[in-house]
Amino acid sequence: MHKYTGLILLLTLGLMAATSADELDCDKAVTTPDVNHCAGLELQAAEDTMAEYLAASLERHGDDPETVAAIRQAQVSWQAYRDDHCGSVFTYWRGGTIRTVMSITCSERLTRQRTHDLWISFLTHMDSAPPVLPEPDIQ
Repeated sequence: MHKYTGLILLLTLGLMAATSADELDCDKAVTTPDVNHCAGLELQAAEDTMAEYLAASLERHGDDPETVAAIRQAQVSWQAYRDDHCGSVFTYWRGGTIRTVMSITCSERLTRQRTHDLWISFLTHMDSAPPVLPEPDIQ
């Protein structure tokens, strides 16, 4: 595990678990813990979507073990890159309470981009056939 992976995961999970009994309205979040919590929810949603697109990519190419192995290895390498890059964002902002949301937002942005990359590389066709899954939102 990369040195930042545990830290970001711990912060995200801790913040997600720290919600009050009342449901938090993320559109009105103003405190640092609330903003971090809401960013963690967005990251979790992005990761869930990426997992769906990764699984579909692996399934679509299941009859080609070499491609499946390559996709899996690329995912491991991508995860390491995301953790290191967003860990450096956390370090850059270390002087302020914004560091956590900046790191989580970085992870979400890269996760959405990776999902799109999986889609375009492994779930679309060269002809006019419809893609296996709809184009994911990268926003």
